[in-house]
Amino acid sequence: MGAPNGSAAPVLRGPLAAVLVTGPSMAPTLRHGDAVLVRTGGRAVRPGDVVVAVFRSRPDLLVVKRAVRQQDGGWWVRGDNDLVTDDSRAYGVADVRGRVVARYWPRPGLVGGRQRWI
Repeated sequence: MGAPNGSAAPVLRGPLAAVLVTGPSMAPTLRHGDAVLVRTGGRAVRPGDVVVAVFRSRPDLLVVKRAVRQQDGGWWVRGDNDLVTDDSRAYGVADVRGRVVARYWPRPGLVGGRQRWI
């Protein structure tokens, strides 16, 4: 989900954007190959929301993670799979680009928020 050739930060266009999940970090909530709809506006992000974000230390990489808490003007984010640590534990604070609202393929359904970490 990164920008091509390590260029500028990835951009989500429009009020709804389609994003493909890669990797196992959000399992079991989302799995590798799931296609999700991301809302780029609307209500503010809350702890527990599944979001699309960019780490400040990795601005070329767009990630799908769960918002944990606000920190330093951004968000501390984590994957749901505790065995994978490619989240704020490794890369620090992230800036949220949008909130995941639904998975449309291969198992359509809403992606609800739930707070797991404090």
